[in-house]
Amino acid sequence: MSTDAKPAKPNNSAKAPRPGPPKLRPRLEVTTDIGTFLGDTRIRLLEAIDQHGSISQAAKHVPLSYKAAWDAVEAMNNLSEEPLVTRVSGGRHGGGTELTEHGRKVVALFRAVESEYQLALERLTEAWDEVDGGSIRAFQRLLRRMGMRTSARNQLACTVSGMKEGPVNFEVYLRLDGQHELVAVITRESAEQLGLRMGMEVVALIKASSVLLMTDTNLRTSARNHLWGAVDRVVEGAVNSEVTVSLGGGKSVTAVVTAESVRQMGLKEGDRACALFKSSSVILSVLG
Repeated sequence: MSTDAKPAKPNNSAKAPRPGPPKLRPRLEVTTDIGTFLGDTRIRLLEAIDQHGSISQAAKHVPLSYKAAWDAVEAMNNLSEEPLVTRVSGGRHGGGTELTEHGRKVVALFRAVESEYQLALERLTEAWDEVDGGSIRAFQRLLRRMGMRTSARNQLACTVSGMKEGPVNFEVYLRLDGQHELVAVITRESAEQLGLRMGMEVVALIKASSVLLMTDTNLRTSARNHLWGAVDRVVEGAVNSEVTVSLGGGKSVTAVVTAESVRQMGLKEGDRACALFKSSSVILSVLG
C-alpha cells in the first residue's frame, strides 16, 4: 500500500475573483464664459508659485520647463478678469513672482470643485454595472472633443464692442480693457455661426508668428491692431526669438520674430514696444 499522498484536485467550482469596477480619476478643467483656462497642471503651478515665490522653482516642482511655466502664467492672466500672478521687486533675491489674492481664491475654488467632482465619480463607479458600455464610450469621445486645444499662442479675452457689416466681411471691434481695443475681420458666415452680438464675450486668437514688433512711435503701418506696452520677456533662439509685450493688468501679447530683428532693435526687458498684427490674423472663438 502506497503511502504517497495524492495531489489534491483543483477546485474548479471556485470562481475567480471578479475584477472591481474601473477607477475613475478626475481631470477637471474650469471653464468661464469665454473658454477653458484652468486645469490640474496649471493649478499645481499656481500652488507652487505661492509656495516658492519663483517661476523657476515652481516649474521644477510641477515639473514644467521654465518657458512652459511662463507661457501658462501669461495665458491664465490673459483669460482672467484679474491677474492671477504678478511680479514683485525687492527682497533678498531681488524680486520674484507671487499669487494675487484673486489667484488664491481661484486655486481654492478649483480644489473645492475637484473634491466634489471626485465624490461624484465615486458614486458613478458604484453604479458602473448599470451603465451601458456603449454610452460610456460615446461619453468619453464627447469629453475628448470638448477638451480640444488650440495652437494659437495668444488667447485674449475680449468683449464685442462694435460690429460693421459689409457685403462679404464683418469688422468686429473687441474691447480688451480700458485702454486697448482690437479689430477682427471675419466672413459674414462666420459671424452668423458664432452668433456675435454687442457685449458678447469672446476669445481672440492670434498666432505668435503673425505678430510684428516696433518701437518707433512715428512709424505708420497698414496693420489695424497696435498694442503698446513694455517688453516683459525675451527668449532668444538661434534663428527665432520669442518676445512678450506686457499690456498691463496681467494682459500680454507674444511675438515670434527673427533673432536678427531682436538684435537690430536692441530689444530688452522694460523697453517700450508695440505688438502689431492684421485684423485678418485675428480668429474669434466663443464658448458653446
